[in-house]
Amino acid sequence: MRGTAPIKAFNFLFFALLAMFVSFMPVYLSDQGLNPARIGLITGTGGFITIVAQPLWGMISDRMRTVQKVLLLLVACSSAIGYFLYDSSSFGMLLLFAMLMYFFLMPVDPLIESLNFRTAERLGTSYGSIRTYGALGYAVMSLAVGYVMSYLGAGSLSWLFAGAGIVSLMVALLLPDAAVSGKPVTIASLRVFLSNRRTQLFLLLIFISAVPQRINDTFLGVYIRELGGKPELVGQAWFLAAGSEIVVFALSFWWLRRGKEMLLISIAGFFYFIRFFLSAWITEPYGLVAIQLLQIVTFPVFYSAAIQYLYRIVPEEWRATGQTVLALLFFGVSGIVASYGGGWLYDRLGGQVLYLTISGLSLAGLLFGIGLYRASSREDAAQARS
Repeated sequence: MRGTAPIKAFNFLFFALLAMFVSFMPVYLSDQGLNPARIGLITGTGGFITIVAQPLWGMISDRMRTVQKVLLLLVACSSAIGYFLYDSSSFGMLLLFAMLMYFFLMPVDPLIESLNFRTAERLGTSYGSIRTYGALGYAVMSLAVGYVMSYLGAGSLSWLFAGAGIVSLMVALLLPDAAVSGKPVTIASLRVFLSNRRTQLFLLLIFISAVPQRINDTFLGVYIRELGGKPELVGQAWFLAAGSEIVVFALSFWWLRRGKEMLLISIAGFFYFIRFFLSAWITEPYGLVAIQLLQIVTFPVFYSAAIQYLYRIVPEEWRATGQTVLALLFFGVSGIVASYGGGWLYDRLGGQVLYLTISGLSLAGLLFGIGLYRASSREDAAQARS
């Protein structure tokens, strides 16, 4: 426990910061008078920044052979920028500080996930036992932010973000660094990994499945507000969603089986379809909050299985960069499509059509995942016979 205490604490604090940014920045922007199209413009443009920032910081981490020192820099910058973001009201300043947040905060996610996985391997514990604390931080902060916005005003988020960021920075000083590979980092090894057909199909599946999740992440709070829900109800929705992840991550040692990742991703895709299809027909905010409990069989199953599959196929020396590629698709490329497309669709056709559309995309991801699972099972069986 003592060996994992700092990284568990950092997971709690970082994902608390992420909750304030990913889940509540759209709500804050809406409170500043921005319509869904403009909110989509900011989050979509942030996706382009993420596409550059995540590989950049991932490769810096691999080249320097350190995760901890890069995390210290990113968290320090994010803490200061977050204060100014939630202290701004003009569109120009909101856009500027949001872009800086995408550059400094979003790259922390793949780096901390890489550190989580490597630390779990080194200590002989499960990845989920560490990642559980991230889900707990996201849940607790989501609930807190909802009430803070309702009773102290949206502007109070500036101090809350800065304070949590400073504490995160102090905890980051205690983090263990990731054990580095003895193999040299070469572009050739990365090129071989990315040119592999199985890798390419896997990354395509991640993209197809991530777009609906990212649309929901961006516009759930806005939709709850449109249906008449107050900010604390948005907080409760994200509390249920993130809180439900805790059990799944904690028990990952039991259900996350090597070689069954594609099957688990497909199962998550099925429940994504159910979750978003039902969301389209809900007309009152409390129902939309309650359905977030389906997060328990969607995101944590999907993302844990995807990370484990990635670590089976990526060259050892490129693990941080491979994790960055996964996060890049989930938070960057898919975020661009989700924000621009989702914002346009929401603004013109409304929330119901938006959720029907993403339920269809989730169904496509489910079918594609089943196809890849069957194909990979045949390939593995053929290799076992040879």
